[in-house]
Order: sequence, then structure tokens, then C-alpha cells
Amino acid sequence: QLQLVESGGGSVQPGGTLRLSCTASGSALGDYVIGWFRQAPGKEREGVSCISAVGGYTHMNQAVKGRFTISKNNAKNTVYLQVNSLKPEDTATYYCAAGTKTLAVCSLYTNLYDIWGQGTQVSVSL
Repeated sequence: QLQLVESGGGSVQPGGTLRLSCTASGSALGDYVIGWFRQAPGKEREGVSCISAVGGYTHMNQAVKGRFTISKNNAKNTVYLQVNSLKPEDTATYYCAAGTKTLAVCSLYTNLYDIWGQGTQVSVSL
């Protein structure tokens, strides 16, 4: 059974940088589409970025395009979300999730993801 653990969150000032990690155990991460989502207090969960299981296809929410980058290291069973030029509106709990309904492409519909991590908090303020 695949399990996901997020790490790398923290408190930063606007313009700061973090690297979030999603590390898998129990199964090979390369067999899954991986998505990053975030949820701010009082708001709905929104998709941030995803990466396919094969072929390296990626998709990014327009709100973070040019600032966030997703990548995968199958040898370390880890997917990364590099978050640069952080803004206060990026403050949220960030979750990674895994799915197998699609493999060669990915999208940010939450119903495509079956396994979720517990989240890591990102806070951006002065």
C-alpha cells in the first residue's frame, strides 16, 4: 500500500523560496501520477501541479506558473515542488496525492487521486 509523506514547508517572507518533498513508501512512486494540491483556511482545495507516471508530462495551475516547478526522482521515490517568489496568497497546507487512473498525462481533478498525504504547512508573511 502506497503511503505519502510531505515535508519542506515552513514560514518565509514574500519572495522567499521553499522545496517541498513528497516521499513515498510501500510502492514505487513511478507507477503513479502525482499531484500537488493546497488548501488555505476557509477555502476549497485547489490543484497546484502534477506530473505523469511515465513520459515526464507536467501540468501547472496558471496562478503559480513561472514560480513553481514540479520534478520527480524515481530513485529516491520522491516528487518535489520547488516554490519560488512566494506570495502571501500562497499560504496554505500543501498536499501531495497519487493516482493511477491516468499514467501518461495528468490533471488537477481531485477525483483522479486515490492516496493523499497529511500535508505540510507553508506560511508567507512579513
